[in-house]
Amino acid sequence: MTTFRMFNFGCRASQADGATLKAQLMAAGFMEAARDSRSDLAILNTCTVTAAADAEVRQVVRRIHREDPDCRVLVTGCYAQRAPEEIAALDGVAWVIGNSHKHAVVEILSRDLASAADAPALPAQKSEARVWVGAISPEFHFLPASADDRTRPTLKVQDGCNARCSFCVIPSVRGRSRSLPLHEVVAQVRSLQEKGYREIVLSGINLGSYGADLQPRSAFLGLLETVLSQTSIPRIRISSIEPMDVKPELIRLVASEPRLADHFHVPLQSGCDRILRQMNRRYWTSHYAERILAIRERMPHCGIGADVMVGFPGETDHDHRASAQFIDSLPFTYLHIFPFSARPSTPAAEFPGQVNGRIAHERGAELRRLISRKHRQFLEAQVGRLLPALTLNEARPEGPVALSSNYLKVALPGADVPGNQLVDVRVRRVCADGLAGRPEVRYHQLQA
Repeated sequence: MTTFRMFNFGCRASQADGATLKAQLMAAGFMEAARDSRSDLAILNTCTVTAAADAEVRQVVRRIHREDPDCRVLVTGCYAQRAPEEIAALDGVAWVIGNSHKHAVVEILSRDLASAADAPALPAQKSEARVWVGAISPEFHFLPASADDRTRPTLKVQDGCNARCSFCVIPSVRGRSRSLPLHEVVAQVRSLQEKGYREIVLSGINLGSYGADLQPRSAFLGLLETVLSQTSIPRIRISSIEPMDVKPELIRLVASEPRLADHFHVPLQSGCDRILRQMNRRYWTSHYAERILAIRERMPHCGIGADVMVGFPGETDHDHRASAQFIDSLPFTYLHIFPFSARPSTPAAEFPGQVNGRIAHERGAELRRLISRKHRQFLEAQVGRLLPALTLNEARPEGPVALSSNYLKVALPGADVPGNQLVDVRVRRVCADGLAGRPEVRYHQLQA
């Protein structure tokens, strides 16, 4: 039996692809090996959103080849789609399969391995990797959702992006926006619920564009309303949604529906209007603030996060200060902060005024200190509250851990609660890495 190890990189949509690919491999008779053991195959499902993401993939390929030279490496995903020749040149890589052919990975592997079945053993490497990269299909390649080892499976309902942010390579490696038909979304949610999952995460590359390509046209709000009415999954979490798509109707639905997690992740990128224009983002800071403040007004304890880029070409100290002040003015509970990374074939890679890496690092550190203070204040505001939460398959020495509806980790010292259980948690105190509390009511008791 052919053994494999799976390595996933990148966003939730990519993680969902990786979980599904792993399930497909196992259904086809491949056997997963322990992460740190030797295996016949290593599957790398990659990201290419930054140069650091590319470098991490190359580093992992080299480490695998050094530690397990007989292992054959297959690289798929966004990096494989963008730079197949670069990856194929790495020692140990036998297959490079872009997003255009990701849906056929198991078929390609099975066929190639069957044709070599008469060989006494798999060779350590090929002199030339096989490359499968082409144009991205305008159709949504249906990949059934799989939870992998998570308690919160991610269901990808949308792929691709029609926006043209000047810094982003994703449209060229993921293609145009396309959606999973609504009836398939409902079927997948029901399937995951039947398997015992109590929370699902709806993800996409540009989730708010869901349904615009379908006939008849649909919308993300309609998707949520349909899933809520046609399934009984206890909790649905929205992974990330652009500010233009955080409309009053969506805020009202999340605020009024207890089955929707009170958590919004709304990418910002910059709190400076001049930089937003250079980024080709489709909103002003005033529009963004209006949406965030509307969330906080309806849901005072909602978790609110954002992506923020520092060091965009041409960003001055004045621009950075404006961005920091804007961020400080809003009720963010966490941020994902990262430096600008020039991506090949994107307009921003050629912009003048490229910012020194040291300066970008200092600006990022300043924003991390800022959000650390705001995050601490949010944690302190939760003490004494009863938070709906899901226990995770993650344990600390003192006991199990739960994730609250508003996206906070809560340690449950001394509690005897298995993973994948919805509980109400009374927050007792702020601890070094989050909150600590105790479960008071089980979900099934609440439903009685």
